[in-house]
Amino acid sequence: MARPRRIDADMVAKAERVVTRTRDIESLRMAQAVLLPAVGHLSLEQTGKVLGVGRATVARLQRRFRKQDETVSEPRTRWGGRRRALLSLEKERAFLAAWKIRAERGELVVVWPLKAALSQELGRPVRASVVYRLLERHGWRKVAPDTRHPKSDPAVQTEWKKKRYRKSWRPC
Repeated sequence: MARPRRIDADMVAKAERVVTRTRDIESLRMAQAVLLPAVGHLSLEQTGKVLGVGRATVARLQRRFRKQDETVSEPRTRWGGRRRALLSLEKERAFLAAWKIRAERGELVVVWPLKAALSQELGRPVRASVVYRLLERHGWRKVAPDTRHPKSDPAVQTEWKKKRYRKSWRPC
């Protein structure tokens, strides 16, 4: 069974005052999230449809309205960010700095040693995809040696193969 709503008369009065005075859309939306279920007897889902948000966001708005003081409006924290980041961007740059020196000298930087070093740095195993995303995030790209010489001429090569083939299979 769901918990009953905790919207008392003081909170409704406060929400009505905020609706009449506010010029901030966030404050208005929080006050409406309180007033619609209390006065209009709407469920959280119905309130969410009216406000254009989800059911969980209505509950969040109500909770923020309960905690908010009328005079102090604190800035809302954003939902974005690197919540699951293993290292901060500065630590990632410091980690890649040693590998960057080796790459600038002309050495090949291979993912598997980098993966092992990152695992050792973090103290736990990581997947190769983590390393690939780390390299992509910092602008590294795959530069592999070419499979053919840039000055090669395919026509000359096929002609050489034809001549070589005739010479090697001559009847005796």
